[in-house]
Amino acid sequence: MMLRGGVGYGQPATAGIGSKRVVPAGRPGQTCEVTPDHDDLGHPVPLAGAPRRVVSLVPSLTEAIARSAPGLLLGATDWCVHPADLDVPRVRGTKNPHIARIRELAPDLVIANEEENRRRDVEALRAAGVPVWVTVVSSVDSALQSLERLLAVLEAPDREWLEQARHAWAAHPPGRPTRHTAVVAIWRRPWMWLGRDTYAGDVLARLGVANALGDGGAGGERYPRVDPVDLPAHDLVVLPDEPYAFNADDGPEQFPGERVMLVDGQALTWYGPRMIDTPAVVGRALTAVSLGGSAIRQ
Repeated sequence: MMLRGGVGYGQPATAGIGSKRVVPAGRPGQTCEVTPDHDDLGHPVPLAGAPRRVVSLVPSLTEAIARSAPGLLLGATDWCVHPADLDVPRVRGTKNPHIARIRELAPDLVIANEEENRRRDVEALRAAGVPVWVTVVSSVDSALQSLERLLAVLEAPDREWLEQARHAWAAHPPGRPTRHTAVVAIWRRPWMWLGRDTYAGDVLARLGVANALGDGGAGGERYPRVDPVDLPAHDLVVLPDEPYAFNADDGPEQFPGERVMLVDGQALTWYGPRMIDTPAVVGRALTAVSLGGSAIRQ
């Protein structure tokens, strides 16, 4: 799982652009008033018209834009691996974008995310006169809302998949009874886990899996560092294949006798067209692991 739609690449960051932020819509119990010319953080985005030259610094949003508005993208990060045939200039990574190269491309708009990208890079682009639209996603609902706003700003002609995603998730509303309590690893060396207010955590909750670290652990973090011996009570260990490439030979051996679920990280964490199939993909993985043995850790 590369948390390309959320946490980031390499060793995931615990904080992003949002150190100065407007609380996004979609976070439980909180709302945000934004207008069509303000991004998800409430920052004004000066646009002369519908963008026609877009650089995306968020891999899952790159896929969404390519699906909804073919031909709009003129640049993307090295980590933007979908669609596979996307042929645009690359501007390095999500955490170290090539600012000068982006400026040379002369985009009408750069797409960023409050966690995926660094605040200083967004500010550098804005200081150079490049409009930047920052998205905020912390749940399924906020993902759908953020995507709707972004596609509207882009005047994207193909939004049918977004309605399909809404339909897919309407069958899995919040408040579903819990059938597992899990810890969800996102990194190793050091061990890092899903904490509070994450898209992937909400995906799992809607499929009946509570996050044992959903309060963020002792520090109330989104991605706490916790040694496996110090984990809270759980009956499932979830190991996505990105950002750390957990697999059958790397990860499960740390949890002998426990129920471990290896899962498609893009299905779990990418908000965009993949949201349509996520309930089925993650649901199948849950069904498979539920049929196996279990050792509940206390």
